[in-house]
Amino acid sequence: MIRLTEVTEDNWLEAASLTVRDDQKGFVASACGILARGYVYRNCRSRVFVIENEEAIVGLALVRDFTEEPLGYDLQEFMIDKRYQGRGYGCQALGLILDELRADARFDRVEVCVKKDDAAAIHLYGKWGFIDSEYMDEDVPDCVNMVRCLN
Repeated sequence: MIRLTEVTEDNWLEAASLTVRDDQKGFVASACGILARGYVYRNCRSRVFVIENEEAIVGLALVRDFTEEPLGYDLQEFMIDKRYQGRGYGCQALGLILDELRADARFDRVEVCVKKDDAAAIHLYGKWGFIDSEYMDEDVPDCVNMVRCLN
């Protein structure tokens, strides 16, 4: 069983030490990068979720509010440490994140930008009802923008 918690002065060093496999490093920011973005986007109500099991921190996620149309949540980063992959933690954590966003209820949609080559992430988001929005951001042409309604 996993849970989402906040970054604290007691857990941030452990959270900062997380890493993904070498073949995944082009798909997600480093743990330190995720923590830094959480600070940088603080004016957009950013939240860094620490993903924990009973023994350790196993991952991180960053969500912020979109400040431009279409309004919604932006799941900017989501990672499970390489030591804990393949155990269903990513799937469980994504469900908990969606529950948190539904409970927050500021917006009725969440978007995520995924590298086209990241088949595992595209599959995971698809399992949770994310679909290709068909929006193409010319700044990241190698990505697919996926969206899910929260209602």
